[in-house]
Amino acid sequence: MQNNSTLGYYDNHAAEFYKNTVNVEFAAMQRQFLSRLKNGSHILDFGCGSGRDTKYFLQQGYHVEAIDGSFELCKLAAEYTGIEVKNMFFQELAEVGKYDGIWACSSILHLPMNELVEVMRKMAVALKENGIIYTSFKYGTFAGERNGRYFTDMTEETFAEFLGEVGELEVEEQWTTSDVRPGRGEEKWLNLILRKR
Repeated sequence: MQNNSTLGYYDNHAAEFYKNTVNVEFAAMQRQFLSRLKNGSHILDFGCGSGRDTKYFLQQGYHVEAIDGSFELCKLAAEYTGIEVKNMFFQELAEVGKYDGIWACSSILHLPMNELVEVMRKMAVALKENGIIYTSFKYGTFAGERNGRYFTDMTEETFAEFLGEVGELEVEEQWTTSDVRPGRGEEKWLNLILRKR
């Protein structure tokens, strides 16, 4: 199941993580994602953290469901967004053909590769036909514990290989960016828009 030390980290550092991420300027990514969706589309914020993106999508008139594995972050995100935020593991996703888009920003990167394949398949099943996923990974080939949390990093090559195991999804667009948090600009991220075939 979900990596317990990672969830423990987020429960123990929820207030600090919330403070550091809730006001981060992320509109360029959010717009990239929304530009592919019709107004009023149904979005799942999959690992919503502080609730920053959920709130933005709601303000733009989208229907949003939000989940997170950290109980403490769920409480903070629910307070911030004004909607219920469901406390659940990624592996518990069981919807079928429900969402136009799934937003998995810096979230599923905490899963080891074998669990990531299973979860990405569930995400594909949860999407409507032609639905899209935005997801992001730290750029590189590392997999393991770093600063109290588990990470699976990706490059374009390793992600293409990974996606081959999932089926049903194809890369519509991919690009790299620097970390948007203050003092973290040297960290690179791989951003991906995937579409359900």
